[in-house]
Amino acid sequence: MTRVAAIDCGTNSIRLLVADLTHRDDGSVWLRDVHREMRIVRLGQGVDATGMLAPEAIGRTRVALTDYVAIMRRKGAERVRMVATSATRDAGNRDDFFAMTREVLGVEAEVITGDEEARLSFIGAVGDLPPDDGPFLVTDIGGGSTEFVVGTWDGVKATIQAAKSVDIGCVRLTERALPDDPPSEEQIAKARKVADDVLAEAFDAVPVAQARTWVGVAGTVTTLSALVLNLPAYDSDEIHLSRLTAAGIRDAARRLLTVGHEERAAMPVLHPGRVDVIGGGALIVQSIAERLFSETGITELLASEHDILDGIALSISEPPDPE
Repeated sequence: MTRVAAIDCGTNSIRLLVADLTHRDDGSVWLRDVHREMRIVRLGQGVDATGMLAPEAIGRTRVALTDYVAIMRRKGAERVRMVATSATRDAGNRDDFFAMTREVLGVEAEVITGDEEARLSFIGAVGDLPPDDGPFLVTDIGGGSTEFVVGTWDGVKATIQAAKSVDIGCVRLTERALPDDPPSEEQIAKARKVADDVLAEAFDAVPVAQARTWVGVAGTVTTLSALVLNLPAYDSDEIHLSRLTAAGIRDAARRLLTVGHEERAAMPVLHPGRVDVIGGGALIVQSIAERLFSETGITELLASEHDILDGIALSISEPPDPE
């Protein structure tokens, strides 16, 4: 058994997973959560417009990462991997960010490509699913990008058939096309057009018609599930592997886009850091659903609480080489 720590730093949030990994005789790896935490730091604040990471965003991330290091030490993590995704890939001053992470964490954080982000999300998402439900389409809707990946899972390892990352996410779409709160019908229509156009790149690159099951990961999808389920509070156990229909997705998106900030903030399942961008994320999910449901035999979205964070942890599961 190895205790590892995985850190995923995205455009909107930074998340930590400390987990015990046990290697089984059949070659599979069992992951047991020790500690899981998420904080909204909005690292990608303004990156789409300026091409630079804001100093205050780097500062917010430093505070969260410093706390995570203390947690990792208390929990006795033996190995750590930190990956940074869309916001840092796009930033002209990303060296400032990585100097900070190196100072706080003590090891290099990694900028991963969109394709690697998609692969890790897939590995994390399918581990709880019956292999016969594949091939799987996994979509990861983040703050600055959305990943599509199609592949199979045999219960031990995942085989990726195709993956594509495109530059649209809840933060990026909100900053680009939804300036008012609540947005006007014209702004919603523009945002849908932006989302449709960018997502078309993913649909063209990934053979979604081969998939039998659509799995959605990350906070936009799980929040939509919590709304559809009408939960009194966010409940990961209830949300994990719940199913969303086209009508449920459409109704939740409409609800989020037609009320103002205060009304969304009062929704008990909505994390405060998602209040101002969840409408953009919902539009992305709706855009994917409408095209996917019309072009394939898939009729529902399976929401998963397991995602790239689990994939990062599993990617460091091999024992270290002996000295």
